[in-house]
Amino acid sequence: MTATIDILTASRRPRLDERPLEKRVGLVILATDHTTEVDFQRMVASDRIGVYVSRIHYANPTTPENLLKMQPSLTSGAGLILPGEPLDAIIYSCTSASVVIGDAKVEAAITAAKPGVPVVTPTAAAVDALRAFGAKRISVLTPYTVETSRPMADYFAELGFEIDRFTCLGFTDDREMARIAPDEIAALALDATAPGSDALFISCTALRAAQVAGRVEQKIGKPVVSSNLATAWACLRLCGEDQARPEVARLMTMPYPEN
Repeated sequence: MTATIDILTASRRPRLDERPLEKRVGLVILATDHTTEVDFQRMVASDRIGVYVSRIHYANPTTPENLLKMQPSLTSGAGLILPGEPLDAIIYSCTSASVVIGDAKVEAAITAAKPGVPVVTPTAAAVDALRAFGAKRISVLTPYTVETSRPMADYFAELGFEIDRFTCLGFTDDREMARIAPDEIAALALDATAPGSDALFISCTALRAAQVAGRVEQKIGKPVVSSNLATAWACLRLCGEDQARPEVARLMTMPYPEN
């Protein structure tokens, strides 16, 4: 027979901090995403900043039609991140879908669940990053097919960027995109950069491009902006973190533009 164990109630209720961590960043990512969480834990999370994730349904192949299907899930996905509690920034971590859905529609869908929270898309963050460098002529590298890359090219062209070179790799499965070795991305980035470009943009949150951005910059002598690098930079600045981290990439030394 088991002896009865006395369980005591503490004599006082412990003091509660206002928040477990001072700042909160929310990530709405694809169910198939292998890369964003890892990149944000490496580049954003700290003793001061917490990263909180919600995954939404996504089915390959990566086509404009399949990307567009995620739009109805954005509000519910954002609402699952610390329900009823404020965030300091929230990201929808899909570059190609941000293009086909539209930055404004992504923001509206997420704001419906998290009113008053700054919404960051990889495309808008990349534009802010490129403009922070004063880049007007750019080269672009994507892992997508031509069909999925075309809206991306149009997006940057319509915002006034001159595209010197646009290279795509022809992948249709974002899980395979995540398996492209960082050394391969670095080598491809060198070939994808036109000599006259002011900067290189490497699209896709699945690619492990943020790991090699600094290395590529040393080779090409130009700024490199990747999707996860741009959103991480935006989130850090929105959380008031302005420490320069040149070892990551030049972007991590730049201030965030005032809107």
